[in-house]
Amino acid sequence: MTRFRESLRDEGSEAGIDMSPLIDCVFILLIFFIVTTVFVDETGVEVDRPQATSAVRLEKASILIALTEAGEVVYGGREIGIGGVQPLVRRMLQTEELPVIIQADAGSNSGMLIRIVDEAKLGGASKVSVATRSARS
Repeated sequence: MTRFRESLRDEGSEAGIDMSPLIDCVFILLIFFIVTTVFVDETGVEVDRPQATSAVRLEKASILIALTEAGEVVYGGREIGIGGVQPLVRRMLQTEELPVIIQADAGSNSGMLIRIVDEAKLGGASKVSVATRSARS
């Protein structure tokens, strides 16, 4: 009888917790959160937006175009120029109706801003907005 107890003790000392189901569950959750995350497109340049007291929040799904102080028109981190705005907006609006948001630097030329708004509207955009900093923040 003592031999039987000793053999049980030897077999029981090797018992442990199987971590593979826990690791599988963590990886599945990680994949779920990555897939369901909404990615926000940035313009790719830092723009010092002017302040406005009437600022309102706009939709996250939008076409973001930046106008730098040097007069560069940027989308997705690359310069597209004034001539690239209309084809870009037309291409982006083929899949769904998106608003166009222009992030103009406070020191940028207002004439360039108006030209970008015109090009976006000629590209088919029904909603064109200018991004500002909220006075409340």
